[in-house]
Amino acid sequence: MGELARETQGRLRDALAARYPALEWQVEHRLAGTPVDVAGIGDDRLVLLELEWRRADPADNAAKLFRHLEAGLLDAFDAITVCHCFTEYYDLASGGVSSKRKNAEFVGRIASRAVDRFAYHPVELPLEPPKRGGDRPPDLPAAVDRAVDSIGRHLER
Repeated sequence: MGELARETQGRLRDALAARYPALEWQVEHRLAGTPVDVAGIGDDRLVLLELEWRRADPADNAAKLFRHLEAGLLDAFDAITVCHCFTEYYDLASGGVSSKRKNAEFVGRIASRAVDRFAYHPVELPLEPPKRGGDRPPDLPAAVDRAVDSIGRHLER
């Protein structure tokens, strides 16, 4: 993960901690040895954010969380919410989103249908991530704010 992705993780964590102080927010939270980009942990609630910049297979992140849920690793929580944050890298020039993103969302939707206490929400992180060594997007703070607003709407339902 690059410097910009780490900065974004921190921005997401800090903004969510300010809005939802009842949860302990951390980056690179480990679930069975697997890192999750950002996690909010409460007594009976777990919020997980996976941040997709340019990953070749974003469905893997959704699948690993479902696998951990299925294996009982998250049984301590009454409610688990996963927000899968996608950059504009997954948008198609012709409109819509790539099959990679569609597959990831499909896995998440199936998981949320299979387990009552599990909710999955795709979220837009409205910026085009630079390629390695590229310029930092000037709209990063605004993009994070918009993603946090979207995440908040899902958490407050």
